[in-house]
Amino acid sequence: MFDVSLTELMVIGVVALIVIGPERLPKVARTVGHLLGRAQRYVNDVKSDIQREIELDELRKFKSEMEDAAQGVQSSLNETQASLQEPVQQFRAELDEVARAASGKAEPETAADAPAEPARTIAPPGQNHNLDLDLPPAAEPAPAAAPQPAPAPSAPEAGEAKPVSPSGTPT
Repeated sequence: MFDVSLTELMVIGVVALIVIGPERLPKVARTVGHLLGRAQRYVNDVKSDIQREIELDELRKFKSEMEDAAQGVQSSLNETQASLQEPVQQFRAELDEVARAASGKAEPETAADAPAEPARTIAPPGQNHNLDLDLPPAAEPAPAAAPQPAPAPSAPEAGEAKPVSPSGTPT
């Protein structure tokens, strides 16, 4: 810090010994040492505080850059979602038109004969996917002959053997 050589320190020591005296010189040297130590600690604390503030400013800048990047990614995702939603909705509308046209050709009815039905649409994802389509009834197969029930087992008669379980006891 200061450019002090060994000879200059010796001169200062000799002058202090003469001025202060040999009795009080050790006390004064200890007091000066404590004061210099405190001054060094204070300077080091100030340096560390300044360094922490610099690091904190860098972290704040980094945080703001990351927030800006996150907002950019979010807006990009929103734009992509919007651009993908448009063709999906157009395709859904076309499917609805085809479904209406198919249901109109399958059952030609007059407006007076048919009850008013709500318009049918294809459900978007996440909603109920039960489609109630008006399809012509399928030809039902002819009923097969009902199978004859198996005769109920009769009670064993006196001369017949009783069935035996695996443990060896009659059931």
